[in-house]
Amino acid sequence: MSERIWGAAPLNDTCWRFGLWAPAARKVALVLDGDELAMHGHDGWWQIDTGAAPGLPYSFRIDGTDRPDPASRAQVDTVDGPSLTVDPRGFDWGATWQGRAFEEAVILEIHVGSFTPEGTFAAAAQRLPGLAALGITMIELMPVSQFHGRWGWGYDGVLNRAPHPAYGTPDEMRAFVRAAQEQGICVILDLVMNHFGPFGNYLPGYAPGFYTDIPTPWGDGIDFERPEVRDFFRQSALGWLEDYRLDGFRLDAVHQIRDGSEQHFMHEMLHEIHAAAWGRPIHLICEDERNLPDLREAGYDAEWNDDWHNVLHVALTGETQGYYKRHGDDPFADLAHALAHGQADEGQPKGAHGARGAPAAHLPWSAFINSNHTHDQIGNRPHGDRLLTLVGDDVGRVIHAALLLMPFTPMLFQGEEEGSEAPFPFFVDPPDDRMRRAVRKGRRKELGALGYDLSKMPDPCGPNAMDMACPYPSPDPARAEAWRALTGELLALRAARITPLLRSGDTGPGEVSRPTPKAFRVRWGFTGGAIEMALCLGTPVGEQLDSADFTLGNTASDAFAIAVRITS
Repeated sequence: MSERIWGAAPLNDTCWRFGLWAPAARKVALVLDGDELAMHGHDGWWQIDTGAAPGLPYSFRIDGTDRPDPASRAQVDTVDGPSLTVDPRGFDWGATWQGRAFEEAVILEIHVGSFTPEGTFAAAAQRLPGLAALGITMIELMPVSQFHGRWGWGYDGVLNRAPHPAYGTPDEMRAFVRAAQEQGICVILDLVMNHFGPFGNYLPGYAPGFYTDIPTPWGDGIDFERPEVRDFFRQSALGWLEDYRLDGFRLDAVHQIRDGSEQHFMHEMLHEIHAAAWGRPIHLICEDERNLPDLREAGYDAEWNDDWHNVLHVALTGETQGYYKRHGDDPFADLAHALAHGQADEGQPKGAHGARGAPAAHLPWSAFINSNHTHDQIGNRPHGDRLLTLVGDDVGRVIHAALLLMPFTPMLFQGEEEGSEAPFPFFVDPPDDRMRRAVRKGRRKELGALGYDLSKMPDPCGPNAMDMACPYPSPDPARAEAWRALTGELLALRAARITPLLRSGDTGPGEVSRPTPKAFRVRWGFTGGAIEMALCLGTPVGEQLDSADFTLGNTASDAFAIAVRITS
């Protein structure tokens, strides 16, 4: 059989190939624009080449029941109905785009549905010039793969390659990417390959072999040992890069991508992406709770470094529930380790909490994505409150400055660049009242067990939860402008003085001392110079840093202050 293509793809201007793996099916037909066409089956793979054009509805008729294409590039409407043929080749990309080096990355994570009041790609594009002027160089889109319902975080996607229609059409997503790149901003996509959402996923009915009997925390586990499954996700990833000129991915929870090996799929995908001639660097970021350096050593650019956020949160708030618990014994010692080595947990013994991770300080500092806020840590609280609302502006400005002037890759969450206090609660749109009741009950049980106050918790199934998550416009324009001015100052200093040091290469772990219990003196060395930081997070350092390039407060006497000196 000719090349096996999941979904619908144009072979030339008039002929398209349609393919589906349905090993449990006895008969499969393509229903294209109302016409039924028999598909040819071999070893569970069904395929047909036929005349088609963009914008035609189609479904796969599997043993008499019509199903959407699991590799759909767009839907007529919902995830349950027909798919649409999509040909990306006609989109006008304008000027060529050569991308940016990863050392230049300053990431802003956004959720398209709540990033603007309109919740669309087109509206989001209007904010890009202002972000570029501040110094944002990379947008990380939370998942946009189509999911059931109108609103949601995006991690319940069931059509991996189709942009969620509430955000806009495929061409409107392409227009957003083009607009970002015209401003010098890279766009990466949070891509979920470890599970499908619970509503509107029909694969189990005709391809039960797609799954294993080992579940993930979010749904049935996927069998990456099967070549058909690997092809599905490999084609999906390459398709996003080709069709939308993306600059890369943040890959969700890769520790749940299990293929009975040392993550061969992750290595295969990495090599295939790197082998292609894209004309721009493709940046690959992982989320991996194991804290291992292996994938970064293999060529992945970076990993989300939740250690920084979690330890900082414990140190500033005293909260030790849930995943904060392992840092509750001595958070300031953990902070010192993270400042010196990138991660707080590198496999060292940790008493009752157990060992986690492996040494990673030999990696470049850009390989650690540090953040003070992310969708996860904000949204997995009953009211979706940000760390900034818990600690206040004075402390918030100090940790904001630290984040943007450390050598690690900084990531902000939508609105953080202007000090937003907008919550980001969990929200989802289940298909019926029974499921809505189940979601509400599950959230209250999960969060109540952690000791949270559940009074006035937004309804996770109501539209207000997403509407209240929009951080713009600020209710206090003067305060927002002051925060933007601070962000702009910090990012200008980072671009001019720190990025060149990152390019020169670091010279080993950071040197960290604790002059007082909650204060740090840090030096990060580079071939081209050094970054020195005095950071007070509850007690003064006891001295000022001479000839500092940036100061906020007085590190000699203030409980919360920062001073940074950059030499080159």
